[in-house]
Amino acid sequence: MTRRELLLSLPALSFVPRVYAQAAKPTITVKALNQFTLLVSDVKRSIDFYQGLFGMPIQARNGSTVLLRIGNGPQFIALAPAGSNPPSIAPAIGMTIENFDAKRVAAVLAQHGITKVVSGGTLGVSFSDPDGLVIRLTDTKYCGGTGKLGEVCTNVEPSPKKGLIAVKDLNHFTINEPDGARSNAFYQELFGLQIRSRQGAAEGLGIGPGAMFVMFAGGGGGRGGPPRPASINHVCMNMEKFNPDEVLRILASYGITARENAQGPVGPLKSYVTLRMENRGGAPGGTPELYFTDPDGLLIQLQDASYCGGAGFLGNVCAG
Repeated sequence: MTRRELLLSLPALSFVPRVYAQAAKPTITVKALNQFTLLVSDVKRSIDFYQGLFGMPIQARNGSTVLLRIGNGPQFIALAPAGSNPPSIAPAIGMTIENFDAKRVAAVLAQHGITKVVSGGTLGVSFSDPDGLVIRLTDTKYCGGTGKLGEVCTNVEPSPKKGLIAVKDLNHFTINEPDGARSNAFYQELFGLQIRSRQGAAEGLGIGPGAMFVMFAGGGGGRGGPPRPASINHVCMNMEKFNPDEVLRILASYGITARENAQGPVGPLKSYVTLRMENRGGAPGGTPELYFTDPDGLLIQLQDASYCGGAGFLGNVCAG
């Protein structure tokens, strides 16, 4: 089964009654964010774009899907064809577990009322949250390659270009789900996540011991309509010595121009900075948060390696 077939085939999971009211259950300890997928209109164009900007090598190939290494890996961006659908950030995130054991993971999921699970054996387990966001759990060594744990990526193809910005790692996902409070409760109960930062009403749930987190922004459906399924608003990667003015200059040299005061959808190859003020957990005068869009208009954020969604100029003042 391809990654795209998996995304299309997984329904929203079913819960046993009163799942949150039951006695405490074992949790799954996740160590890091591992992967995300961009469904793009032209895979070759996207490879050229991300390699030219970041110098990312091709870590592995899986049919028409190409995995670009983030930093030193094994984290990666998967670039897959969108086909007849509009380009998008696929509603799926990867997280890792030390000493991954599919049977043990499935047993814990069952105790949380999660009964619809796709198992790839030692390569990983996938399931969906209450709003259809796909969670893929793999071993911390997983690189999307061969081997018992998918940890063997020996046929790495170096980037033909050095890249202009050296990204270090994945940092966070900002996810739109109809009920942010319910999502927080679900992820805290299943994974034992603690609040790492607060941005107004939104809470950043820490992934692993570093700065990584997931944040559920909420957002329902139209008036009187059904709630919208989960979607990923943007993905953030980090870098050392983040300087927003310098990053904007580099992006401009690469053809990613300032959005300035334009309204409505951002559009492809644009950049902008927002200041997150103190009322949303930012620094006095604002914490700069930098975004750009790729050739398909997909939104990516760049921040300092220490960014945890909190206060301070670098957004690195957080709890725990």
